[in-house]
Amino acid sequence: MKVGLYFGTYNPIHIGHLAIANYMVEFTDLDQVWFVVSPQSPHKIKSNLLDDYQRLEMVNLAIEEDVRFRASNIEFKLPKPSYTVDTLAYLKEDFPTHEFTLIMGSDNLKYLHKWKNPEVIIENYRILVYPRPDFIKEKYEASNFVKIVDAPLMEISSSFIRKAIKQGKDIRHFIPSKAWKYLDEMNFYK
Repeated sequence: MKVGLYFGTYNPIHIGHLAIANYMVEFTDLDQVWFVVSPQSPHKIKSNLLDDYQRLEMVNLAIEEDVRFRASNIEFKLPKPSYTVDTLAYLKEDFPTHEFTLIMGSDNLKYLHKWKNPEVIIENYRILVYPRPDFIKEKYEASNFVKIVDAPLMEISSSFIRKAIKQGKDIRHFIPSKAWKYLDEMNFYK
């Protein structure tokens, strides 16, 4: 099985995340996309994150019964902060017959060289990259390990959603309905 690993804090998950995942399973050779909920990214401040299991619950509610998608809490069991290379090693051990591909935005690609053991990732895994505004894809077109996909540009972000909620804006259509209902009932980000 070919699985795309879509890492993120999902604080909160939104329609942009789902649109990108949908694109990946429909327009690439991936069979599934796993939303890997990260408890703590080495590059993000923990204090502004909701509880790990609350974010996982929102992802589960957002993907509902779509068999092409799966929410993963694999990083909850690993040391903090989470490093992609360690998670990949753990997944490869648990799922030796799966072929894993990383899914990332072009904004993350430009910092890949600063990740823990980026050469291990580059040598052993394919990376599907979706463009962000102002991305210069020509810089990476000759790369053997990166494939830039022609996905629609998504300018929505979790930080925009958190800020809008804090300002009292009604942004329910930016988040899948069941995840929105949970988020709203729990008064998250207010």
